[in-house]
Amino acid sequence: MNLALFDFDGTITTREMFRPFLEFAASRRRRLVGGLALAPMVAGYKLGLVSANLMRASAVRLGLAGRRATDAQEQGRRFAQDILPGVLREQALERIHWHKSQGDRVVVVSGALDVYLSHWCRQHGLELLCSELEVRGGRFTGRYRGAQCVRDEKPRRVHAAYDVATYPVVYAYGDTPEDFDLLRIAHRRYYRWQEVS
Repeated sequence: MNLALFDFDGTITTREMFRPFLEFAASRRRRLVGGLALAPMVAGYKLGLVSANLMRASAVRLGLAGRRATDAQEQGRRFAQDILPGVLREQALERIHWHKSQGDRVVVVSGALDVYLSHWCRQHGLELLCSELEVRGGRFTGRYRGAQCVRDEKPRRVHAAYDVATYPVVYAYGDTPEDFDLLRIAHRRYYRWQEVS
């Protein structure tokens, strides 16, 4: 049995799905207020002055803080069922199927949110390590539970969950520089679906 590690956004999907989920889950009022509140930060992000981590954390706070977790989980289930199938890469699904047919352990390792990605992974029989949202008193706090699962947090999570050295071959698939740390722990690395050394 080998270990196959897949980034989600842009690797399994054709595009980033973080923002589409927040737009799907947030009320019209939250979208309007959030858009105005985040506009200066978006400009700073485009200029390289604001980190992607800060952008995501701010968007989560504005979009989900105070929401009942059960309502958001239901929206996550609907998003996984109704929206995600339209953005999946056939190449990625074929590769996942190939790994599963070989008896490999297949894990999605993603900065995407557990509120929808957990449903999608369960539907496809995949294991998951991802960014998780904090819940208190049945409601989202608007913060992450622990660190966002990006950059060096990805291999840290993998090593915490799996004894990587016991797998004959570790495969990793990614599409952005945020995945480089994950790719480094693999024997066979695929960046934008091209094998790299």
